[in-house]
Amino acid sequence: MPTANASPCRVTIWNEFIHERSNADVKKIYRDGIHVALQSSIESQLGNLVEVHCATLDEPEHGLTDEVLATTDVMLWWGHAGHDQVSDEVVAKVHQKVLGGMGLIVLHSGHGSKVFQRLMGTGCMLRWREAGEVERLWITAPGHPILSGIEGDYVELPETEMYGEHFDIPEPDELLLISWFEGGEVFRSGCTFRRGQGKIFYFRPGHETYPIYYDPRVGRILANAVLWARRQDGSYTHDARHIPEPLNPIR
Repeated sequence: MPTANASPCRVTIWNEFIHERSNADVKKIYRDGIHVALQSSIESQLGNLVEVHCATLDEPEHGLTDEVLATTDVMLWWGHAGHDQVSDEVVAKVHQKVLGGMGLIVLHSGHGSKVFQRLMGTGCMLRWREAGEVERLWITAPGHPILSGIEGDYVELPETEMYGEHFDIPEPDELLLISWFEGGEVFRSGCTFRRGQGKIFYFRPGHETYPIYYDPRVGRILANAVLWARRQDGSYTHDARHIPEPLNPIR
């Protein structure tokens, strides 16, 4: 497990919370919401190293008020059916917080979220199929802190939704996991990026009709990612700065 700072890492889990209330099959798996399952998993993995808060789409400002954003070190983002319902104003605020150092972990269908697309600068689309097939997530960066404690060469999930290449994202800074699916496709399933001072981790597993977020190996990867992505302090500034006085004399 990665080392942590003395103060707890402040985590906000954002979930649109639509499928769990509108689909009986999903409700059977995630009765209280995917965000609650994620919170339970991260808290069980990290204990007092984290303080976890949840926010959902239908709250005022989608639960992402200025106060919440100011006190978030790492945000997890799960969305699917409600991408277009997220206000552009909130997206802009989250985007700026990432540039300023807030970590962001984008989960599964969050690839289609406005905030991920804005940070990537591409459409972030892919091929998909829902057939309950086996997925093997092959480890391509052994020793990376996000994969700490994951034994073997791959993580196998017995039933998943397929995502396949081409995945329309920029070249990742680091490629940690490549998925192979029973139907033959492959996919870049664990990718890191840096934008401004912020660290971003895209992690593919987690379709709402499969209990993937209860898998302890998935939980371990996400817990590791939380500590890896923790807010970075620094001197980043978004605005251009006029410097009329030179540091050294100009001839």
